[in-house]
Amino acid sequence: MRDNGSVKEVFLAFLKLGLTSFGGPIAHIAYYRHTFIEQRQWVTEAQFAQLLALCQFLPGPASSQMGFSLGLLRAGWLGGIAAFTAFTLPSAVLLFGFAQWLPYLSDSVSDAAIHGLKLVALVVVAQAVWLMSKQLCPDWRRRFIAVASLLLLLVFNQIAMQMIVVVAGAVSGLIFCRGQNHLLSDQLHVSHSDRTAWFLLIIFFVLLFLLPLFSSHNSLLAVVDAFYRAGALVFGGGHVVLPLLETTVVEPGWIAADAYLAGYGAAQAVPGPVFSVAAYLGAMLPGDNGGLSGAIVALTAIFLPGFLLIGAILPLWKKLANYPAAANAVAGINAAVVGLLAAALYDPIWVSVVNGVSDIIIALIGFVLLHTFKWSALLIVLWCVFANIGLTLL
Repeated sequence: MRDNGSVKEVFLAFLKLGLTSFGGPIAHIAYYRHTFIEQRQWVTEAQFAQLLALCQFLPGPASSQMGFSLGLLRAGWLGGIAAFTAFTLPSAVLLFGFAQWLPYLSDSVSDAAIHGLKLVALVVVAQAVWLMSKQLCPDWRRRFIAVASLLLLLVFNQIAMQMIVVVAGAVSGLIFCRGQNHLLSDQLHVSHSDRTAWFLLIIFFVLLFLLPLFSSHNSLLAVVDAFYRAGALVFGGGHVVLPLLETTVVEPGWIAADAYLAGYGAAQAVPGPVFSVAAYLGAMLPGDNGGLSGAIVALTAIFLPGFLLIGAILPLWKKLANYPAAANAVAGINAAVVGLLAAALYDPIWVSVVNGVSDIIIALIGFVLLHTFKWSALLIVLWCVFANIGLTLL
């Protein structure tokens, strides 16, 4: 894929996803696959697999990094910014306005609509597990890696295990998945140079190490430093950053524990990236550091390190992809990600969404409509939401 699309095209595609992509970072991968491989053909299966492996390995919000990369590859730097803005804006606005909207989110119809949106995540992730297992696990070796990853994640239900599984997948790929060559024939094409890549990497480390030296406790630079470090040092995606942010904003006394927990809960109920909770936390900061300016600063700071890293890695990856070992490692990683996706389908999605037989029936019908009859994701959203509201009103 080369940058032959328009910024407007990227923005509109990701705005739709930002409004409808419920279910957290693992579910977002499923939405991306459906939109950019099956519907729009922006990337091939092999290119998507490479992006997936890279974003799983790097610290930061994996699904947002992947979205930024897709926009960058499609329409250059402005495309990457458009993808980030469109995908993040709906959740950021919702979380910023959470305090004002809270009284209107407590009635039964609104609760039913939110629950229906969560059922959409169950449908989309179930289809992704089915399709990605066929594409990324075509032989017994990769099926074994996927099943082993699934079992480890179900038995050891810890966030850290996700990163362990990805690393183990890479090692297993080096050992068991020799002979892969899909990277060589289907590389990722970026327009910026290696020099730009190294410059981005230097900026990443300069900000990481120098911001703490120049920030005082209650200054705006302290806010930038706190949220930048949270985005730079967290592995495992959005759900991992939430407890880390508690130590960032609650322990210094910036935000009360009850207010933090309210934002934590709201972040689970909105579409788009979980990192958007930074908009809520930034708005809640005391004094002049809070409000709209605080929301914008916190949101920018928490996403910036992940985007600097993926922007730096993409050009350098073109050289690494020429080595057979890279293809073998990516094959193992993606098999492990299939197991990761399958584990997430059960916990937290199935566990937190399915409350009875009616939920199973709505999701099953949605799966058939999406997978067999090729309904669009928007129609699946409408089906799940209105079906659940209808049952609630009966």
